[in-house]
This record gives sequence, structure tokens and C-alpha cells, in this order.
Amino acid sequence: MEGSERPSKMRKISHDAAEVLETPKPLLGADLADEQTVHEGNAISQKSPSDGQNDEGNDPGSIGADLDGESFPAPLDTAPSLEGVTSEANPMSKNQLKKLRKKQEWESKRDERKTIRKEKLIAKRLRKKDAYDKAIAEGGSIATPERKEIKQRAVQLPVTILIDCDFDDLMRDNERISLGGQITRSYSDNKGSTYRAHLTVCSFLGKLRERFDGIMGGVYKNYRGTRFLEQDFVDVAEQAREWMGDVGGGDLKGAFEKYADSDHELLREQGEVVYLSSEAEDTLTELKPYSTYIIGGLVDKNREKGICYKRATQRGLRTAKLPIGDYLEMSSRKVLATNHVNEIMLKWLECGDWGDAFMKVIPKRKGGKLRSGGQPSEGSECESDAETCDAAAPVAIVAE
Repeated sequence: MEGSERPSKMRKISHDAAEVLETPKPLLGADLADEQTVHEGNAISQKSPSDGQNDEGNDPGSIGADLDGESFPAPLDTAPSLEGVTSEANPMSKNQLKKLRKKQEWESKRDERKTIRKEKLIAKRLRKKDAYDKAIAEGGSIATPERKEIKQRAVQLPVTILIDCDFDDLMRDNERISLGGQITRSYSDNKGSTYRAHLTVCSFLGKLRERFDGIMGGVYKNYRGTRFLEQDFVDVAEQAREWMGDVGGGDLKGAFEKYADSDHELLREQGEVVYLSSEAEDTLTELKPYSTYIIGGLVDKNREKGICYKRATQRGLRTAKLPIGDYLEMSSRKVLATNHVNEIMLKWLECGDWGDAFMKVIPKRKGGKLRSGGQPSEGSECESDAETCDAAAPVAIVAE
């Protein structure tokens, strides 16, 4: 019985079946019943040892032609292939299973990595302390670190940057991971900016939220000055009018300082809602106070080209694109990541100059160069470093 289960035996049985074809034998009633069982179930007939029928499946006589005598069923003791079982139980490919195992292994070691980071930090502090004590004991001079320049306190401006995340079902898992990183970077840029906007994430639902609540540990709940809302971009834009007009909604500083002597009530009425899209015909020349600027939070590598523009026009909102082509000569596409669009607008709020903002934010890999007439103004107040983190994150269809 054990020998019949080996693959070599199965091939031998299949050869025996050819001999049966040459000298056909009449099928008995029991054999015919087994034959029908094989055809109907399309699987192996498994019988327990207590039935006393273990040897019937090994009888070459039970392997006969079908009713027409033209074809043969598979031997009864032939086991199904492993690939077939895998495809029925789990439709994922081998590469997907491999990635899943790596992901599970990575997540299982999260606490271990956290412990290692803490140990390294403690060891670093001990090394510094030992070096300091050694220098004191030897009577050597101790280098005093330079005092850091006191950073200007951040100023809240009455303007809202809204990231629309209502594209959860259009993204793959790795794209959601990229978008999550871009949102986190946008929060960090806004928090560290001299002039802050009301950063808001809308349509915060689905698997993206599950990632923020699960793997990312829900740290977004502690983000100061940033709102995460479930409503869509139209409803949130209406709410933004209220919080920008309330006490603490922002001061007319930075690039908005030219509006300081204007009628604030009139400025609130003139506030606009603009959805940034590379397909828009209008070009955004400036940001206005008490206005909301929407960035499409979609990482799809241009599979859903034009979807942000369609969403905005269907809801009756104005669309516009950043004036990249007016200021820069690009050697690559003008499509930017979500966090880059957010950072460009933050830089503009500091100095009011698009050329300066583009040069400080757009990654060097895109090869952007200022046009002859697009030099930054001499009175530019932007003080940030010229280089930014050139993260190789997938792009989002957000602005041109």
C-alpha cells in the first residue's frame, strides 16, 4: 500500500492502464460505482481502513475505459498536486506569500527593534558621559557646543491646506504606505514651518485609517494643529471657513501681511476653495487668506489620471495648478508628491515667491531650473535650507 503512493508507482499504474486498453475487461458493478464516484467528485475517493475497501483502489481492474472506451480517469490513489491545493485554499501567488511572510516577520519584531533603539540611545549617552569624565580627569579642555539659534515662534495663518484621502479603494497596499508617509511628512513640515496653515485630512476612512490606528500606533491623534476628519472635502471646506474666522484662526503675517490693513470681514467673504490639479486650465498665482487649498491624497503612479480634476468639477469647485511651468524648466514630469505640494505652499506663505519656494522644495532629481524671468525676488524672506529630503516616494496626481 505504501509503495503505491510513491510517484514512481503512479506512473507504473498509468502504464498498466494502457495494457488494460489493449485487453479490456468487463467492469463489475462495484468498479462502475467507483468509476462514477471519480467522475462526479473529480477527486480521489478516500476510504477509511475500517471499510475494508482499501485494496479496491489499487486493483488495476478498477482502472478501465469510460463508457465509450476512449479515455481513462486518473488512478484512484493519485494524490492531487500541491499547486492545485494551494490555489484553492489560498489564491495568492508565491511572491505574494513571500511578501506576506516577510511582513509578518517584520511586524512580529517591532517591539524587539524598539528595545534595540533604546539600548543604542542609552549606550550613546554613556559614551558621551565617559568621554566627558575622562576629559575632566585628564584636565583637558572641554569643547562647549555652540548655542543653537533661537527659532522664531510659529505664526498661525488663516489658510487651510486640505488633503483629500477619498481614494482608498484605488490604491494598493504599498501605495497606502507611501501616502501615510507623505501625510506624516506634511504634518512635520507644517509643524516646523515659521508660518503654519490649518493642515487637515478629510475622508479619513478605510484601510488608510486602519494603518494609522494599527501599525502606526494612532500617533496622529496627538498631532497638534492638524485635523483628521471623516467628512468629504466639500463639507470640510465649509467647516474650514468657520475655524479660520474664529478667534485663534490666524494672523495676517508673512505673505499675508499686505492684507493687514484690509477689511477682515471682506477678506473672509472673498475666501476661495481651490482643488489643485495638473489638468486645470487656471494657474494659481497666489494664496489668499481665509481660503482652502485641496491636495489629492492619491498615490497611483498615474493609473487614475485626471480623477482629482473630475471630482472637483463635478462638485462645482474651482481647479488650478501650481505655476511650475512659469518659473521652472523641468527635465521630468511636473507631478509632485503630496507632501511636496504642501511644503511648496508653506514656503510661499513665508516669502510670497513661487520661484524661491519651488527651488527649495522640488527634489533635485527632477532637474528643475529657474527660467530667466523667474529669479527669486531680492527681498525674499525665505530662510529655509535650499536642499530638501529627496525621498523616492511614489508620486501623487496632485498639481502641476
